[in-house]
Amino acid sequence: MKILITLFLLLTYINASTLNLSMSSSPSRLNPILANDTASSQISDWLFNGLFKYDKDGKPTEDLALSYKFETNTKLIIKLKKNVKWHDGVEFTAQDVVFTYNTILDPKVFNSIKSNYKEVQSVKALDDYTIEIIYKKAYFKALEIWMVGILPKHLLKDEKNLMTSTFNKNPIGTGPYVLDSFKIGQDIKLLANDNYFEGRPKINELLYKFIPDTNTSFLFLKQKKLDLSGLTPLQIDRQIDEEFKQSFRIIEKPSFSYTYVGLNLKNEKFKDIRIRKALSLAINRQELVDILFFGHGKICNGPFLPGSFAYNEKVKTTQQNIPEAKKLLKQLGFDKNNPFTFEIVTNTGNDTRINAAQILQYQLAKAGIKMKIRVMEWQAYLNTIVHPRNYEAILLGWSLSLMPDAYPLWHSKSDKIGSFNLVGYSNPEVDELIEKASLTINREKLSKTYKKIFKKITDDIPYLFLYIPNSISVVNNKIKNVQPAFTGITHNQKDWIKP
Repeated sequence: MKILITLFLLLTYINASTLNLSMSSSPSRLNPILANDTASSQISDWLFNGLFKYDKDGKPTEDLALSYKFETNTKLIIKLKKNVKWHDGVEFTAQDVVFTYNTILDPKVFNSIKSNYKEVQSVKALDDYTIEIIYKKAYFKALEIWMVGILPKHLLKDEKNLMTSTFNKNPIGTGPYVLDSFKIGQDIKLLANDNYFEGRPKINELLYKFIPDTNTSFLFLKQKKLDLSGLTPLQIDRQIDEEFKQSFRIIEKPSFSYTYVGLNLKNEKFKDIRIRKALSLAINRQELVDILFFGHGKICNGPFLPGSFAYNEKVKTTQQNIPEAKKLLKQLGFDKNNPFTFEIVTNTGNDTRINAAQILQYQLAKAGIKMKIRVMEWQAYLNTIVHPRNYEAILLGWSLSLMPDAYPLWHSKSDKIGSFNLVGYSNPEVDELIEKASLTINREKLSKTYKKIFKKITDDIPYLFLYIPNSISVVNNKIKNVQPAFTGITHNQKDWIKP
């Protein structure tokens, strides 16, 4: 009996571990359909589940869904897992899914995801564990839109105003962790869900320490007060020692973002593709990566995420070729006495981007190109330069997604104020391919179409694609079962063990 008690106490001690994390800002609403900021999304992801999720390789897989089937191109039947409990012990059913869909579309609920459901005609519960979704037409994001966290109908059905609901500070989900405490500007503690349908997480607590200052966060990490964090290239290259490297496992992968120079294609200066090609040939992208990130990054070859189904690996990196750039410029009447001149505008608050502009200025000068740099405050930059298209060239970044949607950036109909085709790109072939892809539910066919879109866009050079910085994560070396993957390291956090 004493042996059993000792074993129980030992197991309790092992399970009572805490994973120490940090956040630089407080969440606004811990509600998956309202979580627009990073902190809110980060915490909500531990508390809620969608019908689907991405697996470690970035492919859609079931979460609350047990199985799914397209009975036609526009009719999706989803079977739900049984015995899934909300954190308060009430059973999850199909009615919660229908309720969540209706809440997302509720005009009184302001969120950024309504447009994802524009092709949905109806959502119906056939029984407690079966959902029927009818689309207006075949929709390439038919599964992905159901990765949003599902809300509990039994708690929110009588809520008059979800935007100000106390639920947003005291959420009840189905996720692997339960909220213990949350106050604005303070630490947030999450406790393991004993009844989680995929099994109780092995780490008992997640403690998000509120550390607004990045230098303080780095100090906490070096003092081993954090178990998981990110590092900048400067920190990993110049500011950590051997003891740190022995205490933490360093995991690097390309981030889900890129930086580019957008060329205003409606400006006479950039209408001839030979100019755009000359600019591209004058740039040494690897030098940008080496100087800006100490090599902790990679060259960006095009608009979609490397390693994803949409990436075209046959598109090769444009290598710097100054003689060829000069040759193209000479064809257009530009030389030492009549240099090609343009202005690039970027924003304050991003030293990396400003440094990139200065390196580009130096590189382009080798080909006889004179590039002026203007730096503006972020909001003024957006409101007076970017959105009104009041520029010759801009230096900006863009987030990459596992399920890209080419329409907002690359379709000619998105070339309007308020949309994101900022450079005025227009190619009828690309338009046709984007429209074709949007009606494709077969992943292999979608991949082939998106790779064609990738190739045509890069051939047209509407952007000078520059670089993708690495995401550098460090995790306490004592934590077991950490498995780096394409989507990151926390995909299997439920199985982590911290002695």
